[in-house]
Amino acid sequence: MTFTSLRHRFPGVSDGWARFDGPAGTQVVDSAITAMTTWLSDGSNGCGGGHFAAAVKADELVERTRAAVGRLFNAPADGVTFGPNMTSLTFAFSRAVGATLQPGDRIVGTRMDHDANVSTWMRAAQTAGAEHVLAPFDPVSCTLPPANVIDLIDERTKWVTLPGASNLLGTAPDLKPIIDAAHAAGARVFIDAVALAPHQRIDIAVLGCDAMVTSPYKWYAPHSGVLWCDPALLQALPVFKVRPSHDEGPSRFETGMPNFEAIAGIEATVGFLMEEGMDRLQAAENELFAPLLSGLQSIAGVTVYGVAGLEGRTPTAAFTVAGHTPSEVARELAAEKIAVWDGHNYAIEVVGQLGLDTTGGVVRAGISRYLEPDDVQRLLRVVERLAAT
Repeated sequence: MTFTSLRHRFPGVSDGWARFDGPAGTQVVDSAITAMTTWLSDGSNGCGGGHFAAAVKADELVERTRAAVGRLFNAPADGVTFGPNMTSLTFAFSRAVGATLQPGDRIVGTRMDHDANVSTWMRAAQTAGAEHVLAPFDPVSCTLPPANVIDLIDERTKWVTLPGASNLLGTAPDLKPIIDAAHAAGARVFIDAVALAPHQRIDIAVLGCDAMVTSPYKWYAPHSGVLWCDPALLQALPVFKVRPSHDEGPSRFETGMPNFEAIAGIEATVGFLMEEGMDRLQAAENELFAPLLSGLQSIAGVTVYGVAGLEGRTPTAAFTVAGHTPSEVARELAAEKIAVWDGHNYAIEVVGQLGLDTTGGVVRAGISRYLEPDDVQRLLRVVERLAAT
């Protein structure tokens, strides 16, 4: 198969850097940049809710983009809420859920999650006098066996919170049996899909979750967050908001004025993703990730944490190099214009269970659609050189 480059669609990667930092935030696709600058410069920019042209355009933009996100994830558009980022949306959502909890209720989470899907629910449980428990993952295979979560679900469980994929390890757990078990016990399910949505097609209708959150700025859109929630549940939750604001529909969770230019960028990015096709994007990413993963695994002194092959994971590699701290490795790569992240990457439960919390965590390198085969080889050459010293 001949690799098809999309680098020309991303103006931000024209400076010679190999950007493996995508798991924290990707570069923005050209159509989104155009949509944002057009919105800000053609007279459309304004606030929604009025009768004049710019206000009407703002309302129309929001509704169009809700519909676009709904199509992307095969979910009702009236469950789509926009916010500044996943963490802020999850704190708002978990706070609303917390107001419905009683002492003795239980929230079940996992140790595979980004802390934005842990601390948020921990705080909600503490405030309500409820219990918050975390299911461990398998530290050898770096997988999350469904039974580890299901065994913690009981008649007291009100919510189960899951990672669509690990932001650190790349592991994409089998969610369906956990979701089914939670629903059978009368619990609802919240999914942090931030690390999954950039890489794999998500079908909420098939998955059956009650709520899901994602970060468009990790799938080639501007900095922003998107929450989807079952519309009936979204309407029923006691949202924290000002009294004059809307109390019906997804906007009840959108405190303050939305970022319309970001929403314009999201709409354009959804168009890009659907035009390219998520399955085709995933296949192209794996063309790059396969040699990255096997290359790292073959270097003496390099330890790769995560699923050994391409199945059941996203194209994110977490690794360490013997004799060098993750920070040192990241600094050496940066000197060669190769961008990676190091540390815990907010997955403190993951590095804690792996015993890496006192040694600097890991180096994290992720594949995004603007990378090319030569970028992978550049990274491997530097890591191989470091491992030999």
